[in-house]
Amino acid sequence: MTGGRGVAHLVCGRRSKWLVLGLWVVVLLLTAPFAQKLTDAQDNDAASWLPGSAESTQVLEISEDFRPEQIPAIVVYARDGGLTAADRARIAEDVERLERLSDHGIRGDETLGPVFDREADPRAAQVFVPITMDAQGWERIGPAVDSVRDAVGGSGDGLAVHITGPGGTSADFAEAFEGIDSTLLLSAMAVVVVMLLITYRSPTLLLVPLLAVICALFTAQALIYFLAEHAGLTVNGQSAGILTVLVFGAGTDYALLLVARYREELRRHEDRHEAMALALHRAGPAVLASGATVVLSMLVLLTAEMNSTRGLGPVAAIGVAVALLAMLTLFPALLVICGRWIFWPVIPHHGAPDPTERGVWARTGRRIARRPRLVWGVTAVVLAVCSLGLIQLRAEGIGNADAFTGKPDSITGQEVSARYFPAGSGDPLVVVGNRAQAEQVGRAVAGTEGVVPESLGVPPGTKPSFEGKVLFEATMTAPSDSEAAKQTVERVRDAVHAVPDADAQVGGGTAALLDMDEATTHDNTLIIPLVLVVVLLILCVLLRALIAPLLLIATVILSFAAALGLSALAFRHVFGYAGESTDFPLFVFVFLVALGIDYNIFLTTRIREEAARQGTRPGVVTGLAATGAVITSAGLVLAGTFAALGTLPMVAFAEIGFAVALGVLLDTFVVRSVLVTSLFLDVGPKVWWPHRLAREDGGEVSEPEESLSRSGG
Repeated sequence: MTGGRGVAHLVCGRRSKWLVLGLWVVVLLLTAPFAQKLTDAQDNDAASWLPGSAESTQVLEISEDFRPEQIPAIVVYARDGGLTAADRARIAEDVERLERLSDHGIRGDETLGPVFDREADPRAAQVFVPITMDAQGWERIGPAVDSVRDAVGGSGDGLAVHITGPGGTSADFAEAFEGIDSTLLLSAMAVVVVMLLITYRSPTLLLVPLLAVICALFTAQALIYFLAEHAGLTVNGQSAGILTVLVFGAGTDYALLLVARYREELRRHEDRHEAMALALHRAGPAVLASGATVVLSMLVLLTAEMNSTRGLGPVAAIGVAVALLAMLTLFPALLVICGRWIFWPVIPHHGAPDPTERGVWARTGRRIARRPRLVWGVTAVVLAVCSLGLIQLRAEGIGNADAFTGKPDSITGQEVSARYFPAGSGDPLVVVGNRAQAEQVGRAVAGTEGVVPESLGVPPGTKPSFEGKVLFEATMTAPSDSEAAKQTVERVRDAVHAVPDADAQVGGGTAALLDMDEATTHDNTLIIPLVLVVVLLILCVLLRALIAPLLLIATVILSFAAALGLSALAFRHVFGYAGESTDFPLFVFVFLVALGIDYNIFLTTRIREEAARQGTRPGVVTGLAATGAVITSAGLVLAGTFAALGTLPMVAFAEIGFAVALGVLLDTFVVRSVLVTSLFLDVGPKVWWPHRLAREDGGEVSEPEESLSRSGG
């Protein structure tokens, strides 16, 4: 036995299966300890997200020469009727305690305040507590804010006390990301277990793919950890969370397809080793093509300007590649080692009839075959109508107040602070420029609309100058995460850039948000077409045709638009979300196209196999009948694993999870089963042009015996 079947026997041979298992056991023992360290290797500071060429990133790097990178936690005190004498005494005592703090990077000796909202009869006060952000700073921001909270206590007796500002908000974000790996792992495992039970109806069989997927995840996490520690790979909370979902979703999909084909072959062959070799030989190309599509699509992200998006590319690609390797080696070996009993209680016996030949998907295919043009026309119109919901899409960024599914203390404090103080206090503009033109630059900043003029100054603890450069800050009147604040940054940049020979640059939190928006817009324009080209080329190579890949790409684009439109309507009118992050369309597109095309690959490769035996139109119905159940199960598993992102208290994750899950379900139940099937039936053999299959006479689909006739093994 040669070729693909020979390679398959290397995985599931009578002796080689034990060698495969042994190798994976060794790999797991070596990698598992390092997989647990991936969280420690995450880099969640601003530079790991921002594009390296952005003005805000350059300001961040220059400012490190003037002072250690710091982030202020702001303690806000407020009483609507005015602060009492007791309130002011308590604030003074709190400041004394804060000034003595030095743990977790807190610079208590540099505490500023209290600053009151007005001199006479103040109603609110703010105290600024700087936290130094060194190499470990972002991991200890939460403990630092906890120490501040312990020092000042909570609200009581009518006095509101909140911890907000960049420090408070960052701590709440850190808490939201805390345990992200374990939360997503448990959620994804629960989804996979439930769906595999429903699909396989076997409590024993579900353990095999679950074990293989967990091995793949640990191996991928360990490999990514080494690359992050020793090769400069950027990993943050976002990419680590998506890694878990991708490995579980893609790995389980590949397992479902292989098990379905293995069941078929077990009914035709008494020797389970021969059955698995044939299953790998026939389903392997589709699984490899699907995995290659995802891996290459993820690697396209390396062209992104955003560091976070660029870092996600190799992380996701490694995860899917390892999952693919595990499902084509470890998973088949485990199935063959276990034998037929693993399918208990529905054991596929040699010679048993194939239940898919007269199942629901066979009947669906015959119904579509009666009037395929009408079916695909109506389906396309319905999807196009759903895509009209895109007019409700607001992918312009999410402010801090709208970023959480709940309302943490920092957001409440931000709202309280904005009632009494300039909304941008605590997260100022940071301006650097040449010392010789400092006065002109300062006047340009102070005279810009949206800037509080009297706020302009050099922050405490900052060097007066460094290598001919100066640094100063200014507060904006608008909240730092608002669209109005971004417009203020644009005006300030225009003003300071116009100062001759000043070489002035504007950074800070708002400037970083603005630069991220611009970089993401660039990435959307570049990456989406590149991913489409990659997917089209893979489909052309796999199917050795041009018409079929073009039709599949068109259906995927229509499915993406419909999913995005329906999601936008749900976000506005069901969940009440204020908007979407600027990278939302890009991530949804990449995941939907890369993963959603899997189901079209599974279907069309089977159709092509059957078309070579019995003609294209009968082959379409046979292909749908043979793959319908497994693809439906795979879609439900993948949708469920992405929906697990909704367990995180972050709107951006919840939106991506919902949109991808919805898009996968559309692909599974509408695009693949109805639209693609009807298009292939209508176009007929010409769908394979320029391959010789396009020159067949074709055939009509009428009687079940004709449409579902099959050759042996």
